[in-house]
Amino acid sequence: MKTMMNDLLGAVFALALFAAPALADDVRAGDLVISQAWSRATPGGAKVAGGFLTIENKGTAPDKLVAVSADIAGKTEIHEMKTDNGVMTMRPLDSGLVIDPGKTVKLAPGGYHLMLQELKGPFKQGDKVPVTLQFEKAGKVAISLDVQSVGAQAPADGGHMMMKKMPDHSGMKM
Repeated sequence: MKTMMNDLLGAVFALALFAAPALADDVRAGDLVISQAWSRATPGGAKVAGGFLTIENKGTAPDKLVAVSADIAGKTEIHEMKTDNGVMTMRPLDSGLVIDPGKTVKLAPGGYHLMLQELKGPFKQGDKVPVTLQFEKAGKVAISLDVQSVGAQAPADGGHMMMKKMPDHSGMKM
């Protein structure tokens, strides 16, 4: 019985791996790891889109995201969105975004994000949008934003498959 249960659990695990949606692979650049790069599909005629991703600094020195570029956009910026006293503001980070050593910075809706303006075409769900990030130390890094649905709040399944510990059924009779 134990072998049968192990075989069943193994098959379920394998199926879950293959059923997970495909997302952009992690990209390493120097001490930085860039993951979960995504955007939202844009409605017809939209001229702006946001780009979201996670940057982890595994090094001992800070690095800084200083610029972003994308062929599909006439203008690109690194932005911060925040709310002060009930007023939401969005502004470009002209001096860049620091990624301190041992820290992770998440660019997500409602916070730091890439702003792609003057779009030359729509973002369609399932597309991969090429973007180049420019870091002070790590240099230029090419990534792709995986385009999710129009109202997405995060990449499909958060970019990672969550595994829960299965209860031990070794004494179970079948």
